[in-house]
Amino acid sequence: QDYYGKELQRSGDLKTNACVTSARPLPTAVRDALERVHEEVVAKYYGCGLVIPECLAACWILDLGSGSGRDCYLLSQLVGERGHVTGIDMTEGQVWHGAGSFPRPSSIPPPSFPSSFQVEVAKKHIAYHTDKFGYQKPNVEFLQGYMEKLDDAGLADESYDIVVSNCVINLAPDKRAVLREAYRVLKFGGEMYFSDVYASHRLSEAIRKHRVLWGECLAGALYWKDLYSIAEEVGFSPPCLVTASPITIGDKELESIVGDCRFVSATFRLFKVPSSSRAGPGQVIYNGGIVGHERELVFDANFTFKEGEVVDVDAEIAAILRSSRFAEEFLIRTSEANPATPQGCC
Repeated sequence: QDYYGKELQRSGDLKTNACVTSARPLPTAVRDALERVHEEVVAKYYGCGLVIPECLAACWILDLGSGSGRDCYLLSQLVGERGHVTGIDMTEGQVWHGAGSFPRPSSIPPPSFPSSFQVEVAKKHIAYHTDKFGYQKPNVEFLQGYMEKLDDAGLADESYDIVVSNCVINLAPDKRAVLREAYRVLKFGGEMYFSDVYASHRLSEAIRKHRVLWGECLAGALYWKDLYSIAEEVGFSPPCLVTASPITIGDKELESIVGDCRFVSATFRLFKVPSSSRAGPGQVIYNGGIVGHERELVFDANFTFKEGEVVDVDAEIAAILRSSRFAEEFLIRTSEANPATPQGCC
């Protein structure tokens, strides 16, 4: 909070592009939804991705590190009145910035102004958005709590269809606990769809304790291969890479500290797949039923499904489509005799 509240007066003061969402064209529905979000909520936002997955009608969504609530208010329009969005941000005294909030490393001094500021910004605009969206009652709520301890905030097992997070897991000291808690609160067939910063190798102590690099979301970046091992350990399906873009450091001093380490901003999707859904590779046909993606669905960096086209998929993707909210949008045939080539990591 000290870094974002005092040292940064505008996004142009950032020394890297880690906390800036890529300027890719927005889907029409998302662009229209963003225009209906209160300007104060949008103004107090930082993030490194767009955590708006597809096929959201009536879904229950949890946003880890919801900050001022921009993504929550976007999602609340896309899930509709039958859906629900919960935003959770840090407990008292440790709000970091608009994209999320987590415990500081010991090298960073405590904040000197109101701790729950971002959560209060989100809360105070609930009535405004309920009226703006034409809803009879709010379908969003904002809680204070740690994303490593969602049970302390009263979030029950298997209570959400989707968990999202926008550039905040890098600020959590225990990333295993974050993924473990996300897995716990997800229903079977549920998805964790999140953007974050990743490093080309494990970071040195000098980088991990650097105050400015923490503020720039780099010092807490996970080694990308560790994401795969942690996800497997927790129980998720192998991560599906959606998008990735390199992070640039526009400061010579920081470049010298980072050395040959490289950073990327990436969006991944993880699924909680029940064992009963695993039946080998197969062939799938997309029926074009997802609003805004009728002609084609870009699922991840490996798979783009065009309406009516037969696509060979590996066992993991077949299991994901079969068990998740996407099941009704596909015709799925198991194809043991003609196994698809595993796609692996992009």
